Amino acid sequence: MISAPITMKRDSKSIAFVLLFLFVLVFQIKYYYLSARCSSSNSQDFSVHTGTEMQELEDVELESTMIEQQISCDRSHYHYDICTVRGSTMLDPTTSTFFFNDSGNATVTKIRPYPRKWENFTMSVTKELTVTSGVPTRTCHVRHESPALVFSAGAYTGNFFHDFNDGFIPLYITVNAVFGGSSDVVFVVSKARDWWVSKYADLLRTFSKHQIINLDNDTATHCFPSATLGLISHGFMTMNPELIPNKKTLNDFRAFLSRAYGTNNPFTRGHPTSSPRVLLINRPRGVGRALLNLEEVKLELEKVGFDVVVFEPTPQTPMQKAYALVDSSHAMIGIHGAALTHSLFLRPGSVFVQVVPLGAEWVSEVCFANPARAMGLHYMEYRIRAEESSLIDKYGKEDMMIKDPVGFLKGKPWPQSIMDIYLKEQNVRLDLVRFRKCLKKAYKISKQFMDKEG
Repeated sequence: MISAPITMKRDSKSIAFVLLFLFVLVFQIKYYYLSARCSSSNSQDFSVHTGTEMQELEDVELESTMIEQQISCDRSHYHYDICTVRGSTMLDPTTSTFFFNDSGNATVTKIRPYPRKWENFTMSVTKELTVTSGVPTRTCHVRHESPALVFSAGAYTGNFFHDFNDGFIPLYITVNAVFGGSSDVVFVVSKARDWWVSKYADLLRTFSKHQIINLDNDTATHCFPSATLGLISHGFMTMNPELIPNKKTLNDFRAFLSRAYGTNNPFTRGHPTSSPRVLLINRPRGVGRALLNLEEVKLELEKVGFDVVVFEPTPQTPMQKAYALVDSSHAMIGIHGAALTHSLFLRPGSVFVQVVPLGAEWVSEVCFANPARAMGLHYMEYRIRAEESSLIDKYGKEDMMIKDPVGFLKGKPWPQSIMDIYLKEQNVRLDLVRFRKCLKKAYKISKQFMDKEG
């Protein structure tokens, strides 16, 4: 009679122990399962998970807070806007629309991917793209494994300066800032005209190993793992390495140009010479800022000791030919204008002389003086006097526009009428006696550069 209660107490303790053991075991299994999922998921990019995977990740609160929104646009910059679609997106070129799947939010945003945001007229003629979470009406025709970079080659494209200032320099910045310099990116380009693709084929192939998608005449839909719309610009002919993760500079861009045009170049570097070679940039008559005494200046350069090559580039000049000619020179001289963009091809240490017409002081500084210094060129500047400008014949020496262009323009916008006077009406006749002092200094530095670098 006494043993029965003792047995019942022992059975109760055993049952309690078993239940406790099972509870602990279940807890450990669940904890291990959740830990394993966290460990596995943390090594992945949360923005590219499928819908099923995203649903599973929502079970873990810590992970769900790390998921980035699928689309973001940065519109805080003066020069450009840029939008990023993180995750699968489909392009329908017929409507210039990128679709992405976001069932929880109805999103529509628009962007004009050209880096002159401050110019209303320029942006108004740039194709507008739409990014939406709406359901596409067409199926995907072409699937790409590489991300897309979308931009416009319209607006001022065709002017050699703008081809680089608004095109290839921002493109270089963006490829390095967003894609780490990888060539595994697909360019989707608006206004990718045949002449542009042909002229810059070598450079475009150096940027990307993929064929360009022409946004204006392609009718097939394209699917990408992600997309970036717009180009990053740091200002006129410049790049700020502090704003680029891999710290790229204009000198790196110059080396990039060398990869594109210095390899397998069919054009020779020119005949060997015992004198430094100077490239005298000439502008055709009728477009403004022509050198009226070109032959006299050429003769003066030869007297100083230079081997002179007169270069008048045209839109048809092959890029490899232009690169070979500039890269083999020790100095370059020219009046402010788009052709001076060829200074990007000069080797660091060579001489660059910019002749600055009346009224072009500021634009000469930002467009060519600043980048020349950043590239390590020996930059020199020759600012003409009123007597060297053709404008003096029309407006007279005492006109403030001629007498003091800097004071005349200071604090005022540069309207089209004034710009036409300084840039289109004005031609230059250099004072050879005054200019000779500049040439002698340029020759001395060029000769030292030639002796050192060849």
